[in-house]
Amino acid sequence: MTEQDLVIYPAKLVRTMDPSRPTAEAVAVRGDRIRAVGSMEELAAYGEARIDDRYADAVLLPGFVEAHTHIFGGAMWQHTYVGYQERMSPDGKRWPGCTTLQAVLDRLREAHTAMPDPTAPLTAWGLDPIFFPGERLDRRLLDQVSSTRPIFVMHQSFHLATVNSAVLTADNITADTSVEGVAKDAAGNPTGELQESPAMALVKSVPAMMPGVSGMDDALRSFGADARNHGVTTAVDLANRSLMSDAMIDAMRRIVDDEAFPIRTSIFHLANGQGSSPEAVQRLLDLRATNSAKLRFGHVKFVLDGSIQGFTARLQEPGYLPDGRNGIWVVPPEIFSEQFEMFHRAGLLVHAHTNGDESTELFLDAVEAAFEHHPRLDHRHTATHSQLSTPAQYRRMSALGVCANIFVNHIYYWGDEHRDRILGPDRAHRMNATATALRAGVPISLHCDSPVTPLDVLATVSIAATRTTASGAVLGEHEKISVEQALQAMTVGSSYMLKMDHEVGSIEAGKYADFAVLESDPLACEPDEVRDITIRGTMIGGRVCDVPG
Repeated sequence: MTEQDLVIYPAKLVRTMDPSRPTAEAVAVRGDRIRAVGSMEELAAYGEARIDDRYADAVLLPGFVEAHTHIFGGAMWQHTYVGYQERMSPDGKRWPGCTTLQAVLDRLREAHTAMPDPTAPLTAWGLDPIFFPGERLDRRLLDQVSSTRPIFVMHQSFHLATVNSAVLTADNITADTSVEGVAKDAAGNPTGELQESPAMALVKSVPAMMPGVSGMDDALRSFGADARNHGVTTAVDLANRSLMSDAMIDAMRRIVDDEAFPIRTSIFHLANGQGSSPEAVQRLLDLRATNSAKLRFGHVKFVLDGSIQGFTARLQEPGYLPDGRNGIWVVPPEIFSEQFEMFHRAGLLVHAHTNGDESTELFLDAVEAAFEHHPRLDHRHTATHSQLSTPAQYRRMSALGVCANIFVNHIYYWGDEHRDRILGPDRAHRMNATATALRAGVPISLHCDSPVTPLDVLATVSIAATRTTASGAVLGEHEKISVEQALQAMTVGSSYMLKMDHEVGSIEAGKYADFAVLESDPLACEPDEVRDITIRGTMIGGRVCDVPG
């Protein structure tokens, strides 16, 4: 038999996510496509085939589609992790959480002592100040680690960073610096905290944590391995700043189009700032014409506001607890509508980061304004995160054909803080309102936003179905959805908002042979147990990708 001959994979169960035939006994694969789905008896009608029993005791689902993650997550483990939660790096190493501010400083000191070059910058990530009420990490505390070595600590949300005095001095960030987001003390001097990208962009003395051409190979391969380990076969890099670079495009093509690379990857152009221009539009149209089966271009991402737990997301009244403050616009509202319309008019798909409900309103206003001059059918523009979107906004999304990619992981990781310190119980209970969105008829997906939260689809499914916080409380009983609905959101739902649902997202004849291979059936266990199901690996385009070990 040749590579293009028929191979039948019997399984303990096949969950197809195809409502016309939700379960099956086996899948027949020819080349990189699904030939047929059904019983062994039915598949025998398709002619001579080789039977491959490797999945006979496993459950096959469509390969998961992660519609909001970041390639740079694969590179972050080159830096020191100082996050509150325990995390596992793609190579299987467990990093204990830094559950006190002193533990953060201790880990930074360990890293500082281990660095042979006393002038090399120390870069770290994962800081989560919301868990340390009272004293906040600032330049004064970082100077206790080193006042001469540049230290740059990225917060867990990636919307803020904290630096020491060496960085402030090197980059001339002073009391006279007027950029919004440069936090200052009562005397008007910078504290070292830099809120949102314009403020963080002032730092030139520390190399960017995002991988360049030379680091793309390691970053992408780590990213792909992490995805494979969690059953993901299609993933989005949602906010890439490098698509104007031929060298970066060539590096991406070389890696992703390699037969051994385990995921399809859709790269979204970050349109913030200089990323919005007629030249960027034409570049994306040109790149879209070169799309391959595994590497896709031609989509756009805007970041409108910041982080809710970082107090930089934009909220409608009554604002944040306890004083009604508001966050930071990353894109000035007065220019966003014009920028959005430029990409919309060109026929490009736009996903917009909207954490706060005020930013959701800005996005919907821009969509509606663009439609007045340039109506488009089947645009699938998407509010991504959509954390505080209101019932009225979901009804408006439905009317406009807008999708919502909902960051439900926040319920577990920050739900207790949202309820008690950031928003109050009423708005915290309606955060990440998956049930409301579905009732309004809005197409939804769920996401991990790795590395903000771990790339773990089954954990996200559990969170959506249980709405359980880290303390064990239920936050938003009436916004729970079923495990089946959550799985649907991370397969068909995600692929729909990427305009890939004709290719991936369900196990149907003619689609790519992309599967997640699970030890057991997520619909046969309690919702809180779904996250504990072992994933054996994936198949992508008919190629087996087992989890090592």
